[in-house]
Amino acid sequence: MDGEYKTVRGMGTAEIVEKRSRFIAYVRPVSTEDAALDYLGYIRQKHRDARHNVYAYIIRDNNIMRYSDDGEPGGTAGLPILEVMRGRGLTDLIVVVTRYFGGILLGTGGLVHAYSKAAKEGIDAAGAVEMVLCRRLFISCDYGSLGKVQYEAAEFDGVFCGETEYGETVKLEVYVPVGREDEFVKRLIDKTSAGVDITQGEISYFEKG
Repeated sequence: MDGEYKTVRGMGTAEIVEKRSRFIAYVRPVSTEDAALDYLGYIRQKHRDARHNVYAYIIRDNNIMRYSDDGEPGGTAGLPILEVMRGRGLTDLIVVVTRYFGGILLGTGGLVHAYSKAAKEGIDAAGAVEMVLCRRLFISCDYGSLGKVQYEAAEFDGVFCGETEYGETVKLEVYVPVGREDEFVKRLIDKTSAGVDITQGEISYFEKG
């Protein structure tokens, strides 16, 4: 598994108008090609009266990259969208741009500009996010060690999740980037004079703060 990758946080839409043609961008995070195609089918149905539903998607699994001009001149629509995605280093997402023709031809350069701009604004609306492969750690410590746990977690780019429980001891959950968890655990044991109890949990991707 890759240690890090960049994708979009959620769904996003944006609309631009170029010489009376409407370009509506739809952006969605997806992790499989089937999910990308399902979303494409949904947009095609939603805008079945549109002249073009251009798309591009990138999937990390099997390094899949696909695009279609959907009737626009070759290289003027799907590829520019894909290049926007690649230029921002994004993966696991699909971008669909629906065009309603406004009666004025845009030319090759105009189409490239319009589809690229719509894709950029749609991605901006969805919000880019960096995902990091992390190990989940369950930590129990005394109140005197809590500040040290919080400090060391920040030093190791850890992210606290869930609710902190305050009882006889303090119980926390923190995600630490894979490859740094062993050093983090050793540091905590050393800094707290073994005043912590740590259990390792699953590995999963977590949004980098």
